[in-house]
This record gives sequence, structure tokens and C-alpha cells, in this order.
Amino acid sequence: MATSSKAGAALDALREDLGGEVFAPGDDGYEDARVVFNTMIDRRPAVIARCADEDDVVRAVRFGRDLDLNIAVRGGGHSVAGMALNDNGLVIDLRPMRAVGVDPGARAVRVGGGATMSDLDRATQPYGLATTGGRASTTGVGGFVLGGGTGWLDRTYGLAVDNLLGVDLVTADGSRVHADADENPELFWGLHGGGGNFGVATAISLRLHELPEFAVALVLYRPESAPDAVRAFRDVIESGPDEVGGGALYFTGPPEEFVPPSLVGSLVCGVLLTYAGAEEELRRYAGPLLALPHEAEIVGAMPYADVQCMIDDPPGMRHYWSAEYLTGAPDSLVDVYCAAGRAMPVPTGTQHVLLPQGGAVAAGPHTYPVPYRDAPWAVHPYGMWQDAADDERCERWVRGVRADVRPWSTGAVYLNFIGDEGEERVVAGLGAGNTRRLAELKRRWDPDNVFRFNHNIRPL
Repeated sequence: MATSSKAGAALDALREDLGGEVFAPGDDGYEDARVVFNTMIDRRPAVIARCADEDDVVRAVRFGRDLDLNIAVRGGGHSVAGMALNDNGLVIDLRPMRAVGVDPGARAVRVGGGATMSDLDRATQPYGLATTGGRASTTGVGGFVLGGGTGWLDRTYGLAVDNLLGVDLVTADGSRVHADADENPELFWGLHGGGGNFGVATAISLRLHELPEFAVALVLYRPESAPDAVRAFRDVIESGPDEVGGGALYFTGPPEEFVPPSLVGSLVCGVLLTYAGAEEELRRYAGPLLALPHEAEIVGAMPYADVQCMIDDPPGMRHYWSAEYLTGAPDSLVDVYCAAGRAMPVPTGTQHVLLPQGGAVAAGPHTYPVPYRDAPWAVHPYGMWQDAADDERCERWVRGVRADVRPWSTGAVYLNFIGDEGEERVVAGLGAGNTRRLAELKRRWDPDNVFRFNHNIRPL
């Protein structure tokens, strides 16, 4: 650890040299700069370097290494475990680096390391183009993509990493590196699920697809009708084309116009059916869901970027999530899923989600470290609440859902859906066969494990 005089001089130099802003405890703006998505996370970094460009990232990494500071990297700040922050270390904050450049002729997009999903979707939508993105507009693109990336379009266009064209990194020694299929191909392989273990992603290039139309059907049911609705949703997905997606979910009815007053503040089951195409075609697939007794429905064409905002989380919430990836969704699993839904803490912001895979996810490359690809379904208990008094009951419910569905679990998991659940779960999220290869890659690019505030791969 550096002496206080050296640290002070280095901090003064960083303030002078950085094109962006630098925050330390006591500075105006420091408290706001350290707030992340999950308000359960309350950490106090020694320095927050809000980087304006790649040169700033190089300066910040070298500053942190010179002072032997722990380094965390913040893109969207959406990690449920709060991996974008640390105590008494350096945070490299990429949020000003959110430029998005679309090349419609090449059907490609280059995204800054601090861009959110909304930045990406709003930039590509005017061209009738899109790529697989997260299900919330506030999610950071970098962490989402490098962690694998599932979303409403994954059954149609594959996982986000299936659309990855290239990554610009600043590595642990402050070097600039590019990785794609031809340049540093082994590193490029590791970035298909290995997350931020190998450097700071300052820019990411992604393949785009034509998406001139997008349509949704949201149907709300009372809890007693949920088993029939979930089974109908399962059957629509399993018999439908890859363009059909969506999810079934339990939630507390919000005070929104589309929710009948009798359901506000009460447990609701909703089915969201998405379709990468025209509304008329969607209605054909939504027929079995609309034929069941239900309380409300919204069916129609909607811009994809607007759909991405539909279930955005309000700020200031406490979060605890997990997931299990499933061998299938037989009636017995549906019954267990619905029983867990009926036990969900209400009223809170908590959601209990059943998501389909298959389609282009299952058909995608099996060489990448994303072992959950072959699971046709996933259960995602998404604990979200405001009052700290609810911490214990909400966390207990999330753990209980995992235990309930474990008989159908494949053992694999999408790491972006979980918090810090230990080394075994990291291996489950990367695949046992991939872990040694990733550890060897980590030894080459980050032998000192500088970038360890993540789902960490330790150097071999």
C-alpha cells in the first residue's frame, strides 16, 4: 500500500490528467457517484474515476496498480452483488463512455463500455435493426454481453455472445488490446461468458438483425388461474416458432392503468408473449392464453425499445436474486413453480419468473463458456423490496424457490442472474470443462487477479 504522501500526490495527478471527473470521500458528488442499482450495497471506495474515454481508463488502471488499490469496474452498476463497487479501493466508472455507432450496411453496432441497453436499443431502432439485449433498459451492455446475455430476442437471434463481433479492452497492465475471431482469438473465446475477468471493456461490437416489427401480448390472471395459464404458455412456446418468446411471472399488481383496481397491491400472475414480427401473427399464438379466464389484456404492436422498458425496476430498491436452469417444464414443475408463486412476498416489488430458451439459444455455438444454453427453461426468483425489515423473508423465499425446483435443475446457471453464491456456482455458470481453460487465459492476461470484483476466475 502506498504512503499517504504518495497517494495524495497520485490522486492530485489523476485529477489533473483525467478528462473525466474524480471523486474521493468528502468531494461534492461522491455520495451520488457511489450509489448502485441494489441499495443493499453500501460501499465506500477511496477513489471513483469517472472516465471520459479509453485514455482515461488506461490512466485509471495504472493509477490503481501504482497505489496497489483494489479495482472495481462500473458499467451499468446493475450487478445484484454490487460488484461495481468496493471499499477503500478504486472504481473505474465508465458511464460517460456511452456512445453508440450503428453501421446499418454492415448490420453492426459499436457500443461504448458505459452504455446501457436503452442507449443501444434507441440507437438501432430507427434502422429497423436490433440484437439480443437484456430485459431492462438500465442494464449495462458490457456486463450483460460478456456474461452471456439472455433477453426477449434470444430464441430468435441467439444469446448476446452469439452476436459478439469484437471487444476493445484495457488490460491489467494498462495495455490496449482488441479481441475478435482473428485477433487474440483465445481471449475472444473467453469473453463469450467470462465477464470482466480479463480487462476493462471500453467498447463492444455486436451483430444486428432486421426487426421491422415487434408485438406483445400481456395477459393478467388471478393466482387460482395461474397453473392453466402457465401450462398454456409453455405449450405455445414449445409448439411455436423461434420468433415467439416472453415469460410467465408472478408479481404484486402495481397502480398502473392496465391493472384492474381489484388487483392493485395483490398477487397477480401475468404472461408476456413476445413476437419478433407482426401483430396479426402474434394474435394467432396468443389465442390459447386469451381463451382462458383473465382479468386484463394488452395486445398489439410495440417498438422493441419500448418493450425493453416495460419491466424496468424503480430506483431505490433492495435486491436478492437467483436462478435455476431446467431440464424441462412438465406439469409437475409447473405445479411447483405456481406453489412458489403463491408463497411469494406480497406486497413487494418481487417477481417470480419462468423464462423459455430453446430456438436459436439451443442451436447456437456450443464451444463458448455458457453451459446453460441447452436448458429449455429457467426459473428466476427475483427478490426486490424497499424496506430492510423484509430482507430475511424475501431472501428466504428466493432460496426456497431454488430448493423447490432443484429436482429439474441441469446444474448450469446464467451468472448475470445471480449474486455472490460461491465458487461452485461460478463453475456451474462457466462449465467445469471450460473453467481450467479460462483460468489459463486469466493467468496470461491478469496473473495478479486485478479484476476480481466479478464472478471471479482465479489465475491458474
